[in-house]
Amino acid sequence: MSVFIDSAAAGGEHANALRDVLSPTAEIFYPNSTEFNSLSARWSTLAQPKVNVAVVPFSDDDVVKIVQYAKKAKLPILAYNGAHGAITTLGRMQGGIEIYLGRLSSVVVAPDGRTATIGGGISSKAVIDALWSTGKQTVTGTCECVSVLGPGLGGGHGWLQGHYGLVADQFVSMNVVLADGTLQTVDTNSDLWWAMKGAGQNFGIVTSLTSKIYDIKHYDWAIETLIFSGDKVEAVYQAANDYLSPVPVNLINWSYWLNIPSADPDKPVILFYLIQEGTTAVNSVYTKPFHDIGPISIEAESGDYRDLARWTQVALDSAPCQKTGLANPRFPAYIKEYNVSAQRLEYDIFAAEASGNSPFSASIFMFEAYPVQGVQAVESDSTAFAFRSDNILTAPLITYTPTGHELDQQAAALGKKLRGIIHEGSGSEELHAYVNYAFGDESPRNWYGCEQWRQDRLKALKQKYDPEGRFSFFGPILQGV
Repeated sequence: MSVFIDSAAAGGEHANALRDVLSPTAEIFYPNSTEFNSLSARWSTLAQPKVNVAVVPFSDDDVVKIVQYAKKAKLPILAYNGAHGAITTLGRMQGGIEIYLGRLSSVVVAPDGRTATIGGGISSKAVIDALWSTGKQTVTGTCECVSVLGPGLGGGHGWLQGHYGLVADQFVSMNVVLADGTLQTVDTNSDLWWAMKGAGQNFGIVTSLTSKIYDIKHYDWAIETLIFSGDKVEAVYQAANDYLSPVPVNLINWSYWLNIPSADPDKPVILFYLIQEGTTAVNSVYTKPFHDIGPISIEAESGDYRDLARWTQVALDSAPCQKTGLANPRFPAYIKEYNVSAQRLEYDIFAAEASGNSPFSASIFMFEAYPVQGVQAVESDSTAFAFRSDNILTAPLITYTPTGHELDQQAAALGKKLRGIIHEGSGSEELHAYVNYAFGDESPRNWYGCEQWRQDRLKALKQKYDPEGRFSFFGPILQGV
């Protein structure tokens, strides 16, 4: 039976109309109810979208009916899932229908064991666990509470990308509700296929996906977590350039700059992860150069693939998966290798502005170095994801309790300053920004590639499939729409 929570809030008449066309199991919630507040909560409260009603579909046809109704009623729509996208362009959504996809969460492995069909709203953890139980795995995002499609439509980095490529590179076909309210199967026979793999948020709502899956090659994984003081910045990142570039196919290197008072009460530390597949201890070939630098601490653990999120603090119960009313803008920039001098300058600014009693003391500077062999094995022009030649994803994450416009401006200024140093140090003329981490002030060239043919192709597809700009809140291809 449909659930309706009456409210004087805007959207009541639309909810009543939707009740007549949706399936009996679909749910509709009004503002100020517990359910609405939970479903519409976002990980970052900066420039968050505002919706009048939250609709929970239980089938593809429900999504079709919602999109058709919204089109007729001239209401904006926005698909919700993990709600971790923090891009400020989402704030242009002011009143309309939230389509919460979390109930579309099935996993069906094909009889040949080569693909699985998954619901468009399923979380990465749910897919990992379901496939693991059958001896299979695939590339998903690293954070357990994000969906597969959320990062995947923007490319999607993952632990296994060294072997198989990005999340988007696993796509075989998908069912997509387009702007005109039709449900279409999109695959290699469609001109839209190219765009869905890197800029897919601009073209529709994916209700189900068929993805490549693989036999589990290695059950053993190991990690070393090293903590360094800030005076070791040059040594740590020079060693990363010397010994981890390119990152071996079975190795992942992440690092965070963050405040850990028990390790250093005054300044941020470098939390440095070395993660290796197919072993119970990270090979000393990789660890010794970093041991020689003199870390504050070293912790080694072993387990399996399902432990990676916990080890790196992106599990369901980790802080990044909690929605606590904080603002969490990120300022991403891809680079090919570390500019050690720039790393020092970034660290000094970050330490000066995000330590002690600073309102930004909970911030983290993120450096994600995945193996890229599988990513770069895919032709760059074959997908809308444009940055296959880059090796490292960087992003200051400026976390704070919002108090008003002035603090928002200070946070943005800090994030842009740090991103600017990274970009300048990279030597790249154009800023390459991972759209899933984007702040929102970047351009479509920064999100989807600076080549004119890329921009022209995306604009032509947008004009063909979404001429009214129904899907233009997340990293819009056409600015100002």
